[in-house]
Amino acid sequence: MSVVGRIAEQSMDNQNRNKMINRPAAERIKDFQEVPIGYTIEQAVAEAKRCLKCKNAQCVKGCPVEVDIPGFLTHVANGDFAAAVKKIKETNALPAICGRVCPQEEQCELKCILGIKHESVAIGNLERFVADWERASPLSPPTSDSFLGANRKVGAGVRIAIIGSGPAGLTCAGDLARQGYAVTIFESLHVTGGVLSYGIPEFRLPKAIVNLEVEYVKSLGVEIQTDMLIGNVYSISELLKEFRAVFIGSGAGLPKFMGIPGENLGGVYSANEYLFRVNMMKGWQFPEQLTPVKIGKRVAVVGGGNVAMDAARVSLRLGAAEVYVLYRRTHHEMPARKEEIERAVEEGIQFKMLALPIKYLGNEKGALVAAECIVMELGEPDASGRRRPVEKPGSNFILPLDTVIVAIGNSPNPLIPLRTPELKTEKWGGVIVTAGGSTSLPNVYAGGDIVRGAATVISAMGDGKTAAKAIHEQLG
Repeated sequence: MSVVGRIAEQSMDNQNRNKMINRPAAERIKDFQEVPIGYTIEQAVAEAKRCLKCKNAQCVKGCPVEVDIPGFLTHVANGDFAAAVKKIKETNALPAICGRVCPQEEQCELKCILGIKHESVAIGNLERFVADWERASPLSPPTSDSFLGANRKVGAGVRIAIIGSGPAGLTCAGDLARQGYAVTIFESLHVTGGVLSYGIPEFRLPKAIVNLEVEYVKSLGVEIQTDMLIGNVYSISELLKEFRAVFIGSGAGLPKFMGIPGENLGGVYSANEYLFRVNMMKGWQFPEQLTPVKIGKRVAVVGGGNVAMDAARVSLRLGAAEVYVLYRRTHHEMPARKEEIERAVEEGIQFKMLALPIKYLGNEKGALVAAECIVMELGEPDASGRRRPVEKPGSNFILPLDTVIVAIGNSPNPLIPLRTPELKTEKWGGVIVTAGGSTSLPNVYAGGDIVRGAATVISAMGDGKTAAKAIHEQLG
């Protein structure tokens, strides 16, 4: 039977996916608890049974870490959740994280054949379900030996250094540890997880889940050293004296600003600083945690990505009465995930499309009081494929504000390139790599945001996996 014929054979009940229930907006904006409630066992089994079990599974081709999606869905459909977890972890060490923050709608679910006529299988929701089932199981955490495979001794005794414990570093480390390499992760902060810990709010990714995923990677034999700022504590050349290969996954922690007047006023934050204070330094728990985050009643977030949605929704939870998102294009061009935009709208975030701040206004004390903005129009597509925003002359308007959060992206962390001049980089700061992740330096690899600029968690994980494979091919 043809694929189209098999889709047509699906019953009417199977055309639409099982929806995860969200906590009511009026309730959730008062706390930092997770928003989606998650699938019940019955919902998960029913959703997994919607899979067509394609012989040439396109969904796998859409997954940067190549999870055997039909394989794990079959186990879920059969109610064997332990087998489903094991199947996912053959290639993905961070399923509870991926199930929550990865844009499946642009990757595996976009390729789902069922989506040609109906709604695609909710692969991300099911990945989250089985990871949460494992966490709640009395058998959790699983013994790492069951995931190590036949190649455990291949790299025995060969030491590999990983810089950064974000998604790229954790994935690279986990894959190499399964091959038997002695892996050490050097993390500059006092807490592991990288952007997973400092960049994503608790209500979207609970830190207890990040910590458990990190513990799983450690259970594979990976050593993690915190408070180790590579470039200061050790140089790359010094690491290469002790380790056979080095993977740089130090992320993109350098915030971008627009370069407009008034950005130095009190009340203007970069999203990086703002979310770091809230997430890493527990500002959302003040005064129990001694990290105050000053925020006014009228807040504007500049940008249209997931970070902008995070900053806006955090502001609401910290007590802002009005929160605006200023974006110079329209809803159609916003890079944020559709579900995050929908949740922001439900929570009362106000979107001002085709609006761009051109100047911030302050009072005699140097505090922000307003933003001067201008209305934009969309012209011809630019290099990104999106229509270029153009200023509409004479359309200036004043928006009274107490706080502005600039969320227009981050640049790669510059310390390692600055301290390693022989490491070739792009003009904008990204480390230049080959398709296999190798850099201009022998035995040095890189991936994630240090290469791409600010990108998705799953793309960083894909880079880590690619580099681990290349390292193994070179050294194994």
